[in-house]
Amino acid sequence: MSNLRTTLVQADLRWEDPETNCRRLDEQLGSLDATTSDLIVLPEMFATGFTMNSREMAEPMASSRSVAWMREQARRRGCVVTGSVAVTEEGEYYNRLIWATPDGEVVHYDKRHLFRMAGEHERYGMGQQRSIVELKGFRILLTVCYDLRFPVWLRQQPAQDEHFEYDALLCVANWPAPRRGPWRTLLQARAIENLCYVIGVNRVGEDAKGLAYAGDSMLVDFKGDPLIDEARDQPFIRTGTLDREALSRFRDKFPAWMDADRFQLER
Repeated sequence: MSNLRTTLVQADLRWEDPETNCRRLDEQLGSLDATTSDLIVLPEMFATGFTMNSREMAEPMASSRSVAWMREQARRRGCVVTGSVAVTEEGEYYNRLIWATPDGEVVHYDKRHLFRMAGEHERYGMGQQRSIVELKGFRILLTVCYDLRFPVWLRQQPAQDEHFEYDALLCVANWPAPRRGPWRTLLQARAIENLCYVIGVNRVGEDAKGLAYAGDSMLVDFKGDPLIDEARDQPFIRTGTLDREALSRFRDKFPAWMDADRFQLER
């Protein structure tokens, strides 16, 4: 069984400055490549910070420099690169999580739950579809920030003849420091209830409104135990391993999935 080496990139983002953020992230990633990592995870809106200035900052999906930068990073480093950016497509604006592979493929997930307390629901369109990608035998559910508060949207929904829909849940965020407790708790709760790994990457620093971000990026195992847990509010890069055999053993030993409620999600 394959393992998945996952790199969490906790970064201090410069407000609405994609060129500087991409340059700094390239420097922060250093020589990281396929010899040490399979997946590089960047924060939500890594190019701009959590801007509501969508009409000015969102780039056309087809010509987005931020998406092109991700594709080039994936190609050059030989790793999948993921993170969200503000894009516009067919007259709508999205907070879009991009999954860029070394061979040039791009998959995306549009954030479903828009943070109304910041007016995100007025500046971006709501995503309509869940997205599950596969890497080295791991099926990964893609999510963005506020999605983490909505367990029904994230709950395992396996096909009738399957036990699990996904093996890891990935959440990129700009989650403010005053609510760091819920961020940490929800990452662990989503892992426990779905018997899966959870990858949570948040930013640090302050945005243009003076709002502080504490980071707390975590890699959590299927029992809710942190494998990577950096509480300090500083930029860092850490790589952890998702162990397929350990996940399978635990699911067999503790088959809570057998008592899970079957349901159909209405979108």
